[in-house]
Amino acid sequence: MTTRGTLRLATRSSDLALRQAASVRDALADRRLDVELVEVETRGDQIRDELIHRLGKTGAFVRALDEKVLDGAVDAAVHSMKDMPTEGSADLVVAGVPERESAADLLLSPDGTALEDLPHGAVVGTSSLRRKAQLLAERPDLAVEPLRGNVDTRIEKLLAPGLQAEHERRVEADRDEKGEDPVAADENGDEDGDDDAPEFERSIEEWFDGLAEIERRALEREIDVEYDAIVLAEAGLRRAGLLHHVEYDRLDPASFVPAPGQGAIAVTARGDADATERIRSTLDHPRTRVETTVERTVLAELGGGCIAPIGVHAKLQGEHVHATARVLSADGDEEIQASRDLPVRDHANAAAEFAADLADRGADDLIAAARETAEE
Repeated sequence: MTTRGTLRLATRSSDLALRQAASVRDALADRRLDVELVEVETRGDQIRDELIHRLGKTGAFVRALDEKVLDGAVDAAVHSMKDMPTEGSADLVVAGVPERESAADLLLSPDGTALEDLPHGAVVGTSSLRRKAQLLAERPDLAVEPLRGNVDTRIEKLLAPGLQAEHERRVEADRDEKGEDPVAADENGDEDGDDDAPEFERSIEEWFDGLAEIERRALEREIDVEYDAIVLAEAGLRRAGLLHHVEYDRLDPASFVPAPGQGAIAVTARGDADATERIRSTLDHPRTRVETTVERTVLAELGGGCIAPIGVHAKLQGEHVHATARVLSADGDEEIQASRDLPVRDHANAAAEFAADLADRGADDLIAAARETAEE
């Protein structure tokens, strides 16, 4: 096959990041471009025991990749848009925004329980200030606990207690069936020795062979916190191919408002690079570009970055972009929430005006309080 050139794309080395980068590579390859993925370790990857908002102001997963673009080691970098700081290098542009996956968050639990149906005091895991605040705003009784790791790891942490408990029950049942003395059982109160023994249709070996790889890893995981549920982005689960391994309840983006740019991929490149226009003409999805521009403009104007619980979601509807924003206190007790239809022909300026209105209504005060807390 003849090509029009070779592009080097920087990406994080996590499984999800590589899948995202591969989708960009494949789209470019369809236009007869030869693409090489270059794996780069970021600050967010290096420091695994810190919550996202403590990894620096913003861009814990972004800067190292963009530095490779700026110094000419690669032509472009592939990012999860929600990880990108709103203030970037003047020499870089978002060259391509492919069509967005779902922007929604999902509440994952062993049986798919809805948020309103979780038991009182349930333990919910998330590493996001925004998710924590919105969870507590609806359910202040919840115990929201930190949760780090890649998508696989987080799901393993959710599944581990239930799977390990089931394994133990199966081991005990198998032990009783193979070796317990019926007389000893009678002395313990069972007339036939197995009235209380659980019955399983499959042997331990058959049960184990039927588990998915992520479930087998969960069986081996040491349990620090027993989560009743966790919250993750639907897009990440879909891209990682893990959605069918878990039960979930989809949280409505109109009320449980996603992070700006959630579900979208951004490809950054130098503004003056030859590759920039080729990337834009191949990858850019106009609807996603408009919606994410609105979301990121609101975030940029508010100036909250990763320090404050801010959700912004935009949806293109004909000649307008319907935008919803929530700015909350860390405990979810206070919030400013509003929706507005913005004219698509001037969506960026209209989004800035929307943000200014939010700030005047009290969003600035909530963000300032969050900043003070972060600096303590």
